[in-house]
Amino acid sequence: TSFGGPAAHIGYFRHEFVSKKHWLSDGDYAALVALCQFLPGPASSQVGMAIGLQQAGFRGALAAWLGFTLPSALLMLAFAFSLTRWHSPLLNGALHGLKLVAVAVVAHAVLAMAHSLCNSRRKAMIMLLSTAFMLWQPEAIMQPLLILVAAVAGYLLLREQPVKHDILPPANTVAQRFTVSSAMLFVLLLIGLPIAAQFYALPSLSLIDVFYRTGALVFGGGHVVLPLLQAELVPTALVDADQFMAGYAAAQAVPGPLFSFAAFVGALLPGVNPLQGGLLALLAIFLPSFLILHAVLPYWQRISQFNAARAVIAGVGAAVTGLLLATLFHPLGTSSVLSQSDAVFALLAFAALQYLRAPPWLLVLAGAVAGILLQ
Repeated sequence: TSFGGPAAHIGYFRHEFVSKKHWLSDGDYAALVALCQFLPGPASSQVGMAIGLQQAGFRGALAAWLGFTLPSALLMLAFAFSLTRWHSPLLNGALHGLKLVAVAVVAHAVLAMAHSLCNSRRKAMIMLLSTAFMLWQPEAIMQPLLILVAAVAGYLLLREQPVKHDILPPANTVAQRFTVSSAMLFVLLLIGLPIAAQFYALPSLSLIDVFYRTGALVFGGGHVVLPLLQAELVPTALVDADQFMAGYAAAQAVPGPLFSFAAFVGALLPGVNPLQGGLLALLAIFLPSFLILHAVLPYWQRISQFNAARAVIAGVGAAVTGLLLATLFHPLGTSSVLSQSDAVFALLAFAALQYLRAPPWLLVLAGAVAGILLQ
């Protein structure tokens, strides 16, 4: 039932676990939200996992993730199966309409992220330089390099930001016992999976490598999966560009985390059983968030007091906003807006999101209908 994106998810969680169940105080909950916005990965999913982790350790975190993710993942798998089995002019028109909705959604996300993550001249400079470099050299390797450079730039340029002291309740003792092993496994997989994928040409191993690295490098919200996965999968023809963008738009219409888009893309990849591919992609893209949350949660109170750590994350946040802005121009804008009527519809969809606060699922339905009528 959690339609509306990460901000709405966090509101649902607060109502359920602070107001109704009293598992957390408002202060404790605000600190958990701050932690999950600091870490790579989908913030709202990590808030849910953190609540589960503090309530019941490892099993609690797993149960929270399953409950929050399965509805959207199953819907996205069903959408992927329908695309591969049903082809008609009406479907092609609907896909084009969904791509126009994706343009509006990404533009809305860029504006919101720029407002919150690029609210100074130095952050705006990092964002614009990241956009320019990504448009100049759109190779997949540029994205992690830009994120690394932005982390260094944040450390050097943004350390003057004020320190905010968040207080968290003690983490579950089971979580504390496995913090070191979780951190080591996070790093080992991040380094080892690309190496293993080079030596063993297995489609399933390559799939896990792509989605794990994507999940480990996403700073700034679920929308950032778009440029990361697009650069990995579309230029190599592993996924059709039109289907990729249509699935991204459809992900706006389902409840739960935007990361469930991975289930859709994984089911379309060649060389892997669709159900197996969807499930592997889903597990791989969420695994880094689970591991890093498990490793950091007990020590967040100390880490958050260092200006240097906050400055690094601020630089990365500005850079990922720039990456998303570059994706809005190319390939999303150049491949979706093909006529004046397309441009008008995309602008109207953006205005509905920005000013009328229209629910994304309604825009997705409107986009599919408009795509059929405009073809």
